[in-house]
Amino acid sequence: MMKWEKLLASGRFGEVLKPATSDTIRSEFEVDYDRIIFSAPFRNLQDKTQVFPLPEQAFVHTRLTHSLEVSSVGRSLGKSAGEFLLEKYLNLQSLGITSSAVGSIVAAAALTHDIGNPPFGHAGEEAISDFFRLHPAGRVWEKHVRVDQWADLINFEGNAQGFRMLVSKQFGLKLTYATLAAFTKYPRPSLIAQRDIARKSQKKFGFFINQLTDFEQMAATLGMEKISQDSWARHPLAFLVEAADDICYSIIDLEDGCTMGLVTFEETLKLLKPILGEKFDKEKLKDRTQAQNLGALRALTIGQLIRETVEVFAQYEESMRKGNFDKALTDMIPSAKALAEISKVSVQKIYRSKVVLEKEAAGFQVLDGLLSVFSQSLYHQFYAPEYFSGQDKSILRLLPEDFPLKGWGAAVNPYPLLRALVDFISGMTDKYALNLYRRVKGISFPGG
Repeated sequence: MMKWEKLLASGRFGEVLKPATSDTIRSEFEVDYDRIIFSAPFRNLQDKTQVFPLPEQAFVHTRLTHSLEVSSVGRSLGKSAGEFLLEKYLNLQSLGITSSAVGSIVAAAALTHDIGNPPFGHAGEEAISDFFRLHPAGRVWEKHVRVDQWADLINFEGNAQGFRMLVSKQFGLKLTYATLAAFTKYPRPSLIAQRDIARKSQKKFGFFINQLTDFEQMAATLGMEKISQDSWARHPLAFLVEAADDICYSIIDLEDGCTMGLVTFEETLKLLKPILGEKFDKEKLKDRTQAQNLGALRALTIGQLIRETVEVFAQYEESMRKGNFDKALTDMIPSAKALAEISKVSVQKIYRSKVVLEKEAAGFQVLDGLLSVFSQSLYHQFYAPEYFSGQDKSILRLLPEDFPLKGWGAAVNPYPLLRALVDFISGMTDKYALNLYRRVKGISFPGG
């Protein structure tokens, strides 16, 4: 069974392990939060799609505002769960662990939960996967890499990209092991012997194969349970990070949909009423604007969902540490049925709305176009030099200055090169990707 004393250790990735303490002005986990807030990858989320790509309305959420809200909910979940843990396990107090420290771990991990997402949201993930899986300029690389590496490329996963960014020396974040583990909702690589479909943590994967050693180091340090040859049990706090995200996107995406006119205000009230129960008072909605009412309802609903989630966490905490519990907490709470109905309506009226689908389609074109241009030029230079052209040379000059353009060739496995290319493309903001696509395709010119 995993032990909280190790799971909450505040040692940093790549540094000597030390126990969590509260004898400094800021806890190590608060330092994590600050490092993330001031990092370039986090700032880039301000121009990455949440639901409505390239929103023109200031009130529609981006990945940045969504991440901040998820982090806020995560802090509340973590702090309440921490109070429960300190009451149940008195020895944690003697180690200097506080409920605020637990809240800070969940808040920091939640802040990063979308940091690996590419431009254009989930459509961007599919576009990158489809490029290597289906496009001739992508499929040409298959014969040069290992099977497990190819599985990474044809199944781009924002969670795995996020883990890669968080442990990368490029950004120098050096987060605590506890925050990294709480971030990792899917503790397995892309290619495993057999996926257990009953386990929520195996629905996706959480790290690319070249981060396996990094993950193993983290898991060993925190004493995370291995459940099979190639998979681990989640860190218990990862369930809270997942719940914070589930709560926010369910309620706030609905709020955005109502604001955009895709879901009526009356239908929104009907969907939220089962969660609020006796707290719902339609009389209080009079004499206020729709935006004010939506804000009040959102706050009440999220507060209720936080309380329900912490109760379920407390109920299954020991089972989590044994690696036996592996479900989404929001699927176990009393309001689970109401959340499922909100999700159903959101799919029908928001996620499949014309404005979303049109811009997602554009996102597919943009990312496919960028990947094909840069990938083909790289392939021509290093793996088919007889086709290397002046155009290829110009394209490659658009890559970042630190892009690894030396040491490749027919006898060298290009997986690290392709990872660097995907880093470059997935790290773009929506607008930057669109503008660069227009320029490399000759649709627009600099200064034009």
